[in-house]
Amino acid sequence: MLIPLPFGAALACPSSMLIRLRRTQHLVFFFILLIPLPFGAQKLIPPPCWYIQVIYMSFRGLRDADPLDTSVLVLQDRHRSHLVYTEQFQEVLHPRQKMRAFLGMWRMDPRIRPYVIRAGFYGIYRLGHIIIDWPLITSLVERWRPETHTFHLPVGEMTITLQDVAILLGLRIDGPAVTGTCVLDVAGLCDELLGVIPPDEALRGSAISIRWLCQQLSTPAPDANDVALQRSARGFILALMGSFLFADKKGVHVHLCFLSLLRDFTHTTSYSWGGAVLAHTYRELCRASLDRRRGISGCITLIQLWSWERLHVGRPDFGRSAAYPTPPFPHALRDDDADIVAGDVAEGVDDVLPVQQGVQPKGEPGPTLPLGCRWRVPLTRVHNPSGVLLLYRDQLDAQTLDQVRWQPYIGELVDQLPDICLGSQDMWRMMSPLVCFEVVEWHRPERVLRQFGMHQEIPSACSYEQQLHRVDARGRHQRDWSLYHALYIALWETRAGRIITSPPMVGLMDFHDPYMQWYRRITRRFMTPPLHRDDMRFHTTPGTTLVLVSLRHG
Repeated sequence: MLIPLPFGAALACPSSMLIRLRRTQHLVFFFILLIPLPFGAQKLIPPPCWYIQVIYMSFRGLRDADPLDTSVLVLQDRHRSHLVYTEQFQEVLHPRQKMRAFLGMWRMDPRIRPYVIRAGFYGIYRLGHIIIDWPLITSLVERWRPETHTFHLPVGEMTITLQDVAILLGLRIDGPAVTGTCVLDVAGLCDELLGVIPPDEALRGSAISIRWLCQQLSTPAPDANDVALQRSARGFILALMGSFLFADKKGVHVHLCFLSLLRDFTHTTSYSWGGAVLAHTYRELCRASLDRRRGISGCITLIQLWSWERLHVGRPDFGRSAAYPTPPFPHALRDDDADIVAGDVAEGVDDVLPVQQGVQPKGEPGPTLPLGCRWRVPLTRVHNPSGVLLLYRDQLDAQTLDQVRWQPYIGELVDQLPDICLGSQDMWRMMSPLVCFEVVEWHRPERVLRQFGMHQEIPSACSYEQQLHRVDARGRHQRDWSLYHALYIALWETRAGRIITSPPMVGLMDFHDPYMQWYRRITRRFMTPPLHRDDMRFHTTPGTTLVLVSLRHG
């Protein structure tokens, strides 16, 4: 019950009401919210069995915004959440991923498939293009913290880990770091490994045009020998990297430093491509979360698949009807369908259709596809609304522990995955820098141990290395990154000595657990201010939650 009263009348209200103050222009109103106490709580307080708390709301919101302890989130003044809370910035991020365009330009020749498989990128190709829910990505970026490399959610910290990369994308995580020199003889390198020398207009510094690669290498001659097919496969993998895994701001060029790692496909598969993709994804999340950035690049599909597997927000349903209530296992997809662009993007699929479970790709000995491919089926949004940024913010503000899938990769799904997804499981919990040429970002599983079925303690302090975040490839095209980042590469090579462990998690974490008490003081809990919306705009439901939680547990 909400009753507007004049100022004097509000002060005279009995103790059976919660008084809320709202200021509009030059007028001041008190709103009286009647809140009955649950049965049994009446014995805890004097009668009457209602209580009163007077809350002062300034024109900008509920007292001072979180965090109360600023020792962890030192970049809050620059962070996107600050701009959203103060209503200075409300835009949805712009897409910078060109996977669909790449698949439309380059239909993989079946003769190069064995080389793509040998190099370890066939699962990425089969994952293909999945429609990106940009309001969902935006709502997650608003909760990403560069200081900790985690999403700060009401239930605690969560993040994309090496486990998610291995299982969803099928990329190796344990191996040599993806690094090396960018001092390249472009003409000689391209002539040797691609069989063609790019003209100046196809180059941007040391990056090469993906469209040009497609024009030159997408159609091998009918009588092409192994050398020619391997060159076509290198061009395909290189374009796949630039369109999907390591997309830049425009998604139309890819750096030739990756080409030098594709010389020998047997050696190529040994690198930690999963670690490199995660490092690049972390860097893009950090950039997008600060300073009014309007776009995000990198492996956006990984972020969305991670959210769909673990969170309730924006998660679609499988299948158009009861015929497909759940997705088939990743290996239950026709191999020949992966080469067709059918345009069924409205349901989230454009080139892969579900078939009878158990069918293996032609010419392959067993299941080879990562778990992310199970989302390459028709999807519906009947039971979970999607595509509205304000709704996603509201749902995340009101998130509860039972709405989180802390361990989604269990049971029969895991048993069906290929070895590359399940190998080196101890390395999922390694605390180590992740390296991808100029990019170095820290992997911090100690902050999200519940994702590994372990009890979460208060994590140790982690320093934000601002200088490391500033290092990029601009103006540094002629640099040997293996020497520049030698210290972090040495730490990566000793990663096996920094495996995090903890006692098993028993049930859901209690609200008063020491970790949750600490976390509520150092985080920004609510993204949306409850009182600053026009009458005709969407109003969030956690407004009352914000009031009560802030007063009782602030």
